[in-house]
Amino acid sequence: MTTSLADHLRALPDESLAALLQLRPDLVVPVPADVSALALRAQSRVSVARALDGLDQFTLQILDAARLTRGPDGATSTDQILATATAGPHPPAPTAVRAAVDRLRARFLLYGPEHDLTVVGGVDEVSPYPAGLGRPAAELDARAAALCADPAKLRRALLAAPPSARAVLDRLAAGPPVGTVAPGALEAPATGGEDVLPPDLVNGGAPTGSPIRWLVEHHLLVRMSGGPHGTVELPREVGLVLRRDTGPLGPLRTSPPEVSAPPRETKAVDSAGAGQTMEVVRHTEALLEALVVEPAPVLRSGGVGVRDLRRLARLLGLDEPTTALIFEVAYAAGLTGELELTGAATTRYGGDQQIAPTGGYEVWRAASLAQRWEQLARAWLAMTRQVGLVGQRDDRDRPISVLSPEAERAGAPAARRAVLAVLADLPAATAPTPDEVLALLEWRAPRRARGRETAHRDVLAEAARLGVTGLGALTSYGRLLLAELADADERGDDPLGLRSDAESGDPSTAVRALDGLLPAPVDHFLVQADLSVVVPGPPDPALAAELDVVAEHESTGGASVHRVTTASIRRALDAGYTADDLHALFRRRSRTPVPQGLTYLVDDVARKHGGLRVGSAGGYVRSDDEALLTEVQADRRLESLAFRRLAPTVLVTPYQVNRMLLALRDAGYAPVPEDASGATVLSRPKNRRAPARTPLTGRTVDPLATPRLPMPRLLGVVEQIRRGEAAARAARRAPAVVRGGPAVTGPTAVPGHGDALAVLQQAVRDKARVWVGYVDAHGATASRLVRPVSIGAGYLRAEDDRTEMLHTFALHRITAAVLEE
Repeated sequence: MTTSLADHLRALPDESLAALLQLRPDLVVPVPADVSALALRAQSRVSVARALDGLDQFTLQILDAARLTRGPDGATSTDQILATATAGPHPPAPTAVRAAVDRLRARFLLYGPEHDLTVVGGVDEVSPYPAGLGRPAAELDARAAALCADPAKLRRALLAAPPSARAVLDRLAAGPPVGTVAPGALEAPATGGEDVLPPDLVNGGAPTGSPIRWLVEHHLLVRMSGGPHGTVELPREVGLVLRRDTGPLGPLRTSPPEVSAPPRETKAVDSAGAGQTMEVVRHTEALLEALVVEPAPVLRSGGVGVRDLRRLARLLGLDEPTTALIFEVAYAAGLTGELELTGAATTRYGGDQQIAPTGGYEVWRAASLAQRWEQLARAWLAMTRQVGLVGQRDDRDRPISVLSPEAERAGAPAARRAVLAVLADLPAATAPTPDEVLALLEWRAPRRARGRETAHRDVLAEAARLGVTGLGALTSYGRLLLAELADADERGDDPLGLRSDAESGDPSTAVRALDGLLPAPVDHFLVQADLSVVVPGPPDPALAAELDVVAEHESTGGASVHRVTTASIRRALDAGYTADDLHALFRRRSRTPVPQGLTYLVDDVARKHGGLRVGSAGGYVRSDDEALLTEVQADRRLESLAFRRLAPTVLVTPYQVNRMLLALRDAGYAPVPEDASGATVLSRPKNRRAPARTPLTGRTVDPLATPRLPMPRLLGVVEQIRRGEAAARAARRAPAVVRGGPAVTGPTAVPGHGDALAVLQQAVRDKARVWVGYVDAHGATASRLVRPVSIGAGYLRAEDDRTEMLHTFALHRITAAVLEE
C-alpha cells in the first residue's frame, strides 16, 4: 500500500528534511505549521512548478518516464523507469537514469522506495501530457481504444494515411499532442473525397480535402470539442507507434550539447573586454555630464521621451539602443534620479520631474575606473529592466521609452544570471555562438528558457557592450564577479542585500583583476606648443577635475586631448584660481616644458580679469580705469544695456547682473562680479542634483525567487516544524470537553467555570500540567496543554513546555480545564 507523502516526510531525519528545504526553498515561506502542511505545500501546483523549473531536460524526461509507467494504483519502480528510458535506439547509461531518479527523489517529486515510487500529484497539474504524449485511447474514445487494442490494424491505418494526414500525425507525435482545428476543417470532405468538392479557383482550381477529417474518421485523432475552432488529440498509443524510431521519450541527451567554437586566447578576450569597460565608463560619465547641463524631462506616463534619447545619443556618438542601456544602468546604479520641479514649473511634456545626476555621481566619479565599472556591472545584473524592449511597441501600440514601466520585467536578473552561468561553465575564453548558448539554456532549464530566446540574445548583446564579455567569451574579471555574487548567495548571510562589498574598504577580486588589465591612471599630461594638452592614459580623479576647469575637452580614447583657451582660463579664474595657481598647476602636471604661449595667455587673461567690477543696484560697473569705462559706454554692442555714467569710475544699468556679465563677456571684456562689500564673488557653477538613490549593487537574484537559507537556519526551521507536529498530535489527544466536543470516557472533565478555576489553582500549587479549553479572539474554540504559573488580575499565565513560551489567557474565555493523566 502506498504511504502518503506526509508519512514519508515524518520518517525523515532532520538533516534530510533540511536538505529538501534547501533544494526547494519556497516550502519555508512561510514556515509550515506542521509536517502535514509541509506535505500539502510540496504537492501544490505552484511549488511543483518551481521545482520543475530548475531541472534539466534529461531529468524532466526521466520524470515523464515515471509518469508513463504508473500502474492502476499510481505507483511505479526504478526498474520500470529504466526500461522505458532505455527503449530507444540510443539508450542512455543506466547510471545516468538512476542519478536522475535520485535527483527527483531528493526533491520529493518522486517518493517512496525504489520498488514503489509515487509521483506527486502536482506534476500532472503543471504538465498534463507526459513526454508530449496524449492520454490513453480508453480515456478519449471507445472506437479509438478499439483501434489501438489491435496493433496490426493500427499499423495498417497509419500506413494508409495520406501524406498530408501523416504530416499532421508526425507534428502531433513530437508534442504537444493537442491541436486546434481551422474553421470548417472537420466539416470539409476528408482527403480522398474531393470529387464532391467544387473547383477551388483561388488556390489553383484543384479541389482539396481535409486531412484532419480523414484522421478523425479513421479514429487516429479524437475530436475533443465542437464549434468552429475544434480541438483534436492524438491518443497515446498512436504517438508511441509514431515514435518507434526515437523511443517513447523522444531523443535523450544525458549531457548538455557540445560547443563547436575553439577557445580563444585569454589575453585577447580580457584585453577586448577591458577596452570596452573604459568606453562604458567614459560614455556613462559623458551621459551624466550632459544631464547636468540639460536634465531629461520625465513624461507624464513615465520614462524619458524619444526626443531626449536621440539628443543624448547624438551627443555621445552612439546608437540609441546603446544609449538606452547606459541610461538604464546609470539609473539602476543610483547615479541618476528624479528631480522635483519647484512651484508650478513643468517640463515641455507636462510632467513635474526631470532626470538628473544624484549626489552619488560625485562619489562614483572619484573612484577608480575598475570600481566605477564594477558598480555599473552589478547594477546591470540586479536591475529588473529589459532594455531590449526600449523602442518597441506595447500592447496599446505606444513606443516603450527609457525608464518607462513597460520595460519592467521581474525575471530579467534571472535571465542574465542564466546566460552568464552558461558562459562561466564553459572552458575559459570559449566563445559560443548565440544559437549554441540558447541550446545550452534549453537543455539546462527548458521550462525557464521556453519563450525567452529574445531576452537571452539581448543579454549577450548587453554583456558585450558593457565589457562583461570580450570577443564573445566571458572575461576573467567577469567570471570573478559572478563567482563573488554566487558565494554571497550561497552564504545567505545577507538575505535582504543590505550590505555591499564596498563597506569593507577592500576592492573585490574582480576589481583587482580588472585593475591589472587597465592602464594605470596617470597624474600628468603633455602640453603642446599649440596649447593642446594630451593625457597619455586614463586620468586620475584629481587630474580629471582640474582639466574640467582649466581646459576644453576635444577627443577621447587611449589618450585624451584637451585644449587651453581664453574661455577656459577665464573659467578657472572665475572658479577661484589665480594666475600663480595656474602656472603652478601646469608646471606640476606637465611632463613637457610649459610653452611660452601658455604662460603669456594665462598672464594676459589674468591681467584683464577683474578689471571691471559688477554689482547689483539694478546693476553697476565700476573700474579704476576711466578710459576703459569710456570704451564700454561707447561700445555699440552694449547699447542694449543702456549704460549711464554716475561717476568717472561707475556705470549703472537697469538690467540684472547676470545679463550684464554675459553681454560684457560676449563683447570681449573680462568682468568679475562683486558683493556689496566689494569682495570678488567666485562663480564656480553649482550643479543641481537629484535626491540620492540606493544602487542595485547588492544581491542579484531573481526577485521572484525565494532567498536560500543556510543549513543551520534550515535546521532551526525543521525544529519549528517538528514542534508544530507535536502540538498537532497533542491537540488530537486533548479531551473532548476541552476541544468543545461531546464528553468521552477518559480524564474527568470539570464542567463548571468555578470548578475550572479550582483545577487551575490546584495546578499552580502542584506545578502540574493541565489541558485548557478556551475561546480565542475570533470566537473559535481551541485547546492547549500548559503548566500554570500564576492566576491574578483576571488572567492565567501558563508555560508551554513544548515551545518554552509563556502564554496569557483571559479567565472569562476559559471554558474547561482537565488535569493531564
